[in-house]
Amino acid sequence: MARIAIAGAGIGGLAAGAGLARDGHDVTVFDRYEAHLPVGSGLVVQPVGLGVLDGLGVGDAARGLGQTLRRMAGHEAESGRPVLDVTYDPKGRGREGLAMHRAALHHVLLTAAERQQVRFELAAEITGREGTRLRLTSGLTEAFDLIVDSAGAGSVLSPLRARALPYGAIWGNVPWPDATSLPTDELRQCYRRADRMIGVLPIGRRPDGGPRLAALFWSMPRGAFEDWRATPLDQWKAEARALWPEVAPFLDGVAHHDDMTMARYSHGTLRKPFDDGIVHIGDAWHRASPQLGQGANMALLDAEALVRAVADGPLAEAGARMRNARRLHVTTYQMMSAAFTPQYQSDSRILPMVRDRLLFPVAQVWPARSILPPLARGQMVPPILGGL
Repeated sequence: MARIAIAGAGIGGLAAGAGLARDGHDVTVFDRYEAHLPVGSGLVVQPVGLGVLDGLGVGDAARGLGQTLRRMAGHEAESGRPVLDVTYDPKGRGREGLAMHRAALHHVLLTAAERQQVRFELAAEITGREGTRLRLTSGLTEAFDLIVDSAGAGSVLSPLRARALPYGAIWGNVPWPDATSLPTDELRQCYRRADRMIGVLPIGRRPDGGPRLAALFWSMPRGAFEDWRATPLDQWKAEARALWPEVAPFLDGVAHHDDMTMARYSHGTLRKPFDDGIVHIGDAWHRASPQLGQGANMALLDAEALVRAVADGPLAEAGARMRNARRLHVTTYQMMSAAFTPQYQSDSRILPMVRDRLLFPVAQVWPARSILPPLARGQMVPPILGGL
């Protein structure tokens, strides 16, 4: 049995904690918040991520809170032409995605961790480490056999220096309106070139009940948020309705600027996500735009790979085993994200034309059409070498 400290009670940290404790390890999760506080809006758990949840015994609970996602579709605002059309599981083999509120995913993972008697140290602000001791604002912890850094993009433990992406997005959660004709099992997006994007993702319900929800998001340059807040809300809504009239009922759920939160993105990967006594997972290892919908998936897969790596040999070599198991998948999706994101979020006039007039038509015919569903599902290459 190893004594393991986990920095951060996010998706990766909770999944890793639950899996490691299930295997008999003594796990303590440190988090800076005074209470469990998931931050974020909607996300998509891909089929391989659902496999991780099933292994932790909470897959059915997640399905009960989330919304099955069968298709992603997008169109260009001015021409009305489709520019994105991906069916998750065209052969009907039960490989759809699951769209969820982040709080719902956090809830089921917290349940899994508590079921395995993972300990939590809350209000624990991490400022660094000394060997296998975490340095908190309140002092040093005792020594652990391994530290797992799952503290996200802001981790003080990670040496990753990611490249800031020029575009981010504002997002908010709104009730799913009765007055919409949009399907409840599809992600829908509308683009004007690549400098405007608005999207609607059905995300099921929060864990405390309430109405069915949608995640509403609007792309903008990373430095434009304060200008947006200074603009009358009705002016922004008018622009959004002009861009995509079908989004109007969802905009009714936004009453104040504070209902929308800015998310800024970065891109980068640690070549070596481990060092003496520490392993980095999730955004502490690799960061990318959420354009491919793989963020939550990646954290779950990293956690699963780490759990297997710890079980498969000496603890000191677990980080290397984890990296080797995940390297192909991480590298592939980082490359795909870097290639695709500027086509949907950038100031380029050329890339959207290539997207609309070349890439989309090509993507609708074989063999390209057969590649897109596994790309969306996170299964373009094996997610964990050795199987999942």
